[in-house]
Amino acid sequence: MNSSRAYHDDPITALATPWGESAVAVIRTSGAGSVELIAACFSRSSALRKAASHAMVHGMLIDPDDGREIDEVLCAVFLDGRGYTGEESVEIHAHGSLPGIQLILELLRKAGFRDAQPGEFTQRAFLNGRMDLTQAEAVAEIVSSKSRAAHTMALHRLGGGIRERINAAKEELKILLGAVEIQLDYPEDEVPATELIDPVRISALGEDLHRLTESFTVGRLYNEGARIALSGRTNAGKSSLFNLFVREDRSIVSEVHGTTRDFVHEKVTIQGIPVTLYDTAGLREAASGDAVEEEGIRRSGLVTGEADLVLYLVDGSQGIAREELNGLDREQTLLVWSKADISAAAPPEGFLAVSSSSGEGFPELEKAIRDRLLGRAPGDDAAVIDSVRQRDLLIRAQQALGEVETGLAADMPLDALAVDLRDALDSLGEITGEVTTTEVLNDMFSRFCVGK
Repeated sequence: MNSSRAYHDDPITALATPWGESAVAVIRTSGAGSVELIAACFSRSSALRKAASHAMVHGMLIDPDDGREIDEVLCAVFLDGRGYTGEESVEIHAHGSLPGIQLILELLRKAGFRDAQPGEFTQRAFLNGRMDLTQAEAVAEIVSSKSRAAHTMALHRLGGGIRERINAAKEELKILLGAVEIQLDYPEDEVPATELIDPVRISALGEDLHRLTESFTVGRLYNEGARIALSGRTNAGKSSLFNLFVREDRSIVSEVHGTTRDFVHEKVTIQGIPVTLYDTAGLREAASGDAVEEEGIRRSGLVTGEADLVLYLVDGSQGIAREELNGLDREQTLLVWSKADISAAAPPEGFLAVSSSSGEGFPELEKAIRDRLLGRAPGDDAAVIDSVRQRDLLIRAQQALGEVETGLAADMPLDALAVDLRDALDSLGEITGEVTTTEVLNDMFSRFCVGK
């Protein structure tokens, strides 16, 4: 690896909790001799040296140069091979004052620890076989998750959900490739390629990887969220519905047309999906010379055009204006029959009846939004990816399997088929980290926070 990210087992340290005042701060250490280095500046050095793995030892950190007490702490001991990194390590639980944290880190540097680089603890865990790359990525995804669903999916990945799917496919490819390579070593025993490589199994493998690839959209949606715009004519009930979503009077509600002069936005969660919700200016011809309203309508049009989903509201008490729905992108739009509590007519086909006053139809609207955004929601135990790197490698593996299918149909020679099988296997190996490069590892772990 390059010198800027050289990973060995030398002692490292970093603050694992956020930098700021708190009741407790956790300072992580890892590397050969961590226990001994901390024991040299610990009031109960003998107890720390004799501690079993996963034991907590209470005592005082002391500067050995002048005997000054630094902080009263609890030290969690993890012996070699037992901790997060797979190395000997100690986690120091201290009081969460900023001056105290600074003093402890300075003490540890003097004791022989160096500052950890971003992601160095997790990279050491990977290099020491404590986790594969899919699990390492899941660590960062858990920390950055923006919804409960995203957290649950990342936790499933950390538990090995993706690894199990990938390893199953790899094992099958290894068996196929092994049979082909044996045949290539003993060409005198000529066997048809289709007897060694079952086209049905290759197709099934490709479909399984395709389903896993498609889950990327779901993973990203739960983690990064969606943009939803409320659109419609003036006084269609957009601001009232917006306020119902955000559970407060965020937008002005008035019978006066054109009250919303610009878009208003707020972050909400809809059926577990993080959403940025936009209340846009009502669609109508702006009052003559009203440049502010004209600009608000223009900006609202830009927001609507960039939204993942548009809720187009029609005032149920007034009905649909002539040509009102012309030009709507039905794939991008959910039609809402608003003010359903005072509507004299039933909603037309394709509309969801909703009353912002009574809440009638609101749960059904939330479910419709979720179904439209997701298409098909995975089960709680479904493997879902949230990594561009994994998605791209899955696509590469599918393309290689597609080449195998094409080669079998065209009666291509076994050595050509073996190349494509190997490419598919290597692509899957890169996902879990069996096949990877130093540059890939350095780039991936550098995006982690310090202390992870």
